[in-house]
Amino acid sequence: MTNRLELHSITKRYPSVVANDGINLTVKPGGIHAVLGENGAGKSTLMKIIYGAVRPDSGKMFWNGKQVNIANPAMARHLGIAMVFQHFSLFDTLTVVENIALGLPRDTRLDELARRISETAQQYGLELEPQRHVHTLSVGECQRVEIVRALLARPQLLILDEPTSVLTPQAVEKLFATLRQLAAEGCSILYISHKLDEIRTLCDTCTVVRAGKNVGSCDPRRETTASLSRMMIGREPPPIRHLPRAPGQTLLAVKNLSLRKSHPFATELSDINFDIRGGEILGIAGISGNGQQELLAALSGEDTRAGAEMIVLQGVSAGRMDSAQRRTHGLGFVPEERLGRGAVPEMSLADNILLSHQNAATIVAGFIRKNSIAKMAADVIRRFGVKAHGPNAAARNLSGGNLQKYIVGREILRKPAVLVVAQPTWGVDVGASAQIRAELVALRDAGCALLVISEELDELFEISDRLQVIAKGRLSPSIPVADATIDLIGLWMSGMWHDTAPMPVKEVFYA
Repeated sequence: MTNRLELHSITKRYPSVVANDGINLTVKPGGIHAVLGENGAGKSTLMKIIYGAVRPDSGKMFWNGKQVNIANPAMARHLGIAMVFQHFSLFDTLTVVENIALGLPRDTRLDELARRISETAQQYGLELEPQRHVHTLSVGECQRVEIVRALLARPQLLILDEPTSVLTPQAVEKLFATLRQLAAEGCSILYISHKLDEIRTLCDTCTVVRAGKNVGSCDPRRETTASLSRMMIGREPPPIRHLPRAPGQTLLAVKNLSLRKSHPFATELSDINFDIRGGEILGIAGISGNGQQELLAALSGEDTRAGAEMIVLQGVSAGRMDSAQRRTHGLGFVPEERLGRGAVPEMSLADNILLSHQNAATIVAGFIRKNSIAKMAADVIRRFGVKAHGPNAAARNLSGGNLQKYIVGREILRKPAVLVVAQPTWGVDVGASAQIRAELVALRDAGCALLVISEELDELFEISDRLQVIAKGRLSPSIPVADATIDLIGLWMSGMWHDTAPMPVKEVFYA
């Protein structure tokens, strides 16, 4: 049988790094092939070469047995290659249907395309509104747009990068069934994920890349999570020590928070109530687009429409405070969008320190202390193992996972009293994920109150003390992690907690 795709000695050099160093890869028709590697290993560059977005310096590529030179993504799509990028390629001011139409013939009817989008989204369990503008979407919803756009093309090769982070456990099972069906029909799938259990469940072949080089291939179904981890990062990630402890005083309280939609496609928040004490982590689960974005804006100070008493920060009414005022009262914040909100792409890592560190240590009499911010950036790079060429490296030059490590590290360096984190390990490799989670738990042990909003249920179960679920702008009851199950939280993510709600957490936790 002729292979669908073959890469022979693919090499790509940049001025400061060799991203791909003689990589070989073979993908069979109907194969589900994982490409595994830590952040910065060269996976994204390799996928962009296959898709024609990056030209290799040397090496050969064969498509269905014939040598090809894919000059651009249009040629890749013509051949039958579709890709969902780690960093999305969407125009904020256009609607979902308009974005998808950009890659299609000019005579495509938008009303017919919108119908196809809705049908495909429903088929794969990816809720989308075709007429919604992209700037109103969360990161998870943008990922859905990219996945649906790829599926509409009915490709011979589908490249998926972290596709399950927007789905409930039940929807993941449905997507896997769909991918297996596509593979059975002859479509080849290149699957990139840092969830090793997913790779073991779904994929039939795995190529491991480390520092831009092939380091091994295997059948992941015959491997353990530990053995895959050792192949990827050379070791097993350290276990996280999550010791029970009595929580302290309430540091963040949200009382009867209700907010109308800020735009037609927003989610209305209705009667949100929770509190977090020092020395505990409250995890909030939910499918992207159910009010997480609106809740984060209300907590961070980007949306100041809440009543003053609806948000209380260390005993101070903060509902009307802006972001800068809340930071002075001990709030730290990690947004879900890395580039554009978490970091300014064109600025250096040192200058990006100023996004959250504006104090006497960084600014004196209106002048920036360059040496001070450079030292802070270097401390984050060293402590969190960020792969970057020093504090002067531009944020846009970092891989997604390394930029995430930097942004989380920057906030932890502030030692906040309250830390609100969205998607702390999205797209981060297993070793870096373990480190970030361990740092969050250490912050909790030091007395910080943490709110972690994540679509990674395994992550929330690993680090949280209590869990709540957000669905359609409403918040479920609180439940101790010890009393929760994946199936229960998955059910709650559909908004079905009224008949399954456990005893209120205070009666359980503080008895």
